[in-house]
Amino acid sequence: MPIHPTPAFFFSHGSTMMLGEESEPAEVWKSVGDEAQKRGVKSIVMMGAHWECTGNKIEVAMNPQPQKTPVAYVAPKRYHNFKLVPDIPLGHRVIGMLQESGFEVEANTTFDYIHDTFLILIRMFPLRNSNIPVVVISANARFDPHYHIKMGAVLRPLRYENVLIVGSGGTVHNLYRNYWMQMVLYRDNFAQSVPPGDFALEFRQAMEDAFTMNRGPVLRRAIAKLMKHPRYREAHGTDDHFISAAFISGVAGDLEDVAWPNSFLAECWELVNMANSQFQLGTWE
Repeated sequence: MPIHPTPAFFFSHGSTMMLGEESEPAEVWKSVGDEAQKRGVKSIVMMGAHWECTGNKIEVAMNPQPQKTPVAYVAPKRYHNFKLVPDIPLGHRVIGMLQESGFEVEANTTFDYIHDTFLILIRMFPLRNSNIPVVVISANARFDPHYHIKMGAVLRPLRYENVLIVGSGGTVHNLYRNYWMQMVLYRDNFAQSVPPGDFALEFRQAMEDAFTMNRGPVLRRAIAKLMKHPRYREAHGTDDHFISAAFISGVAGDLEDVAWPNSFLAECWELVNMANSQFQLGTWE
């Protein structure tokens, strides 16, 4: 058992950027995967940005042989050979932990992985047989930040068992505000024909400040408050890419987490207004 918790991560992702052009975030994902393997991380628990359940429910992916859903603008040959390794025993335990804490949670035995999770795994573990077993959990479609913070808090003890917990979402992710022409014509997702809009730059900075200038329970409060930021709705046309940040603040926002810093790791911009930022919550040592 580690002396202190395994760090948690918020990986803000794009889509084609993960498997297309090389980028600083892609290098960071690889370094995190290398570190996880070096330290013998047993499993990964991940909440993505494209799977949510209605009503009061959440679900845990329990398909023993999941497939990968198609990725827009990405040739299937770039990802179809990657081997997914679901951690079914840990999935049962995650369900039990959440149920014991009052969540309405069920196993989903037919769920196929979406690009918000498997593309990050491909960057973390580029060799087909090197990936660590994974449990994917859904969000809830009401997108209540406090609900998702509590989810993270319930699963936080897994970090003391050498389990890596990841939130995969977006720092600024509003598809209605992106510039698509360079992507559609030339498959160039990194083209910046004009600077990002003020709304994107302001909210991106607010996100960095919330993660890096707060620790412990104050971090949870800071992330939840971002949904009331005056530029939030411009930065996030929908809540799905933000809510995993609330989840990860629950994972790494306990009083004990005050002892360890949260760090900004890397960033890139896509389609002019989409910011992809990576944050590490806690430290390896």
